[in-house]
Amino acid sequence: MARTIDILSDAKIRGAKPRSRPYKLRDGAGLHLLVSPAGGKLWRLRYRRPVTRTENMLALGRYPELTLAEAREKAIAARRLIDAGKDPAAEAAAKDEQRSNTFAALSAEWLSKQTLADITRKKAEWLFGLVPDLAAVPIADLSAPTVLRALQKIEAKGLHETAHRVKQRIGQVCRYAVATGRAAHDPTSALRGALKTPTVKNRAAITDPTRVGALLRAIDGYDGQPLTAGALKLAALTFVRPGELRAAEWSEIDLARAEWRIPAERMKMGREHIVPLARQAVEILRELQPLTGGGRFVFPSVRTADRPMSDNTVNAALRRLGYSKDEVTGHGFRSTASTLLNEQGWHPDLIELQLAHAERNKVRAAYNRAQRLEERRKMMQAWANYLDALKAGGKIVPIRRKA
Repeated sequence: MARTIDILSDAKIRGAKPRSRPYKLRDGAGLHLLVSPAGGKLWRLRYRRPVTRTENMLALGRYPELTLAEAREKAIAARRLIDAGKDPAAEAAAKDEQRSNTFAALSAEWLSKQTLADITRKKAEWLFGLVPDLAAVPIADLSAPTVLRALQKIEAKGLHETAHRVKQRIGQVCRYAVATGRAAHDPTSALRGALKTPTVKNRAAITDPTRVGALLRAIDGYDGQPLTAGALKLAALTFVRPGELRAAEWSEIDLARAEWRIPAERMKMGREHIVPLARQAVEILRELQPLTGGGRFVFPSVRTADRPMSDNTVNAALRRLGYSKDEVTGHGFRSTASTLLNEQGWHPDLIELQLAHAERNKVRAAYNRAQRLEERRKMMQAWANYLDALKAGGKIVPIRRKA
């Protein structure tokens, strides 16, 4: 190993003034300080690559952030690598790449490649934010114990289901890292059974026809904001997700065609969703048009027309009507429709399509979206008529469909 020749000193370095052209202050054995015309002082190590013996230059850092003593230590470490047959520049580049491929960087990269609704994307970002201890960890160094410790901190707050969701997202990022050559394995695969099993709690919903009728009559008698009353009625008629309903825009709705097209960026599954509007739904929207039709949102916030209705408005209205959170929620209208439409014999595929659930078979999904819209129009009108009959309190004899 070549011996360092100590010829530089801090005083000499501090006294070095910039010149019209860059110049070097040598410390010996290839280590030198490059002084730029702008006054910058950069540590460099000149060496020969172990195999090819070609000359190369290794950047060590900037003075005074990297002191003379520290620069000498780095130079000695680099020479040890050379003596071991390794190229220090290549080793440094590999470490830089590893540092840039942190879990935070890879999760952001993975997320940018996914087709997700805005609300789903924000939820994923929020989930990643729950494991700050992993953010700066190189993805290749991520281990099962490291991930488990981060997830157990979420569990300690009683958020068992959230911990499982975070684990799922971490696994997706790690598998992406494996596929792109930035990691060797997915550490979450070793965590099966390591987390507490969450208690599955279905969203509260009313599925008994008699009680559904009572709920609809209560909604008709709602004496709060007209927009809230309209949102409650449309929630029952369209059974879209609460976030899709409250953020509905007039530009998405074609009353002449009796159709509501929710764009892909607002859908959980990241694809456009068509909601055929029954006659009753069109009537409600026509009543709302004089109130909000001049703005962007069908249901604007009471504070500003630039934002949609609060995500708690519908649930708060249900509480005001006397229904507890254990009886019904805004999301519960989806379960109500799913249960009763299935009981009436409507084809499960039609119901699932109208609920905008994921279709795993892409070919089948494309066929369903293209071919079954007219059938869904009939189903949605039949559903609206059925709700009217329930609300009237008469004896209901639903028209059954062949499954």
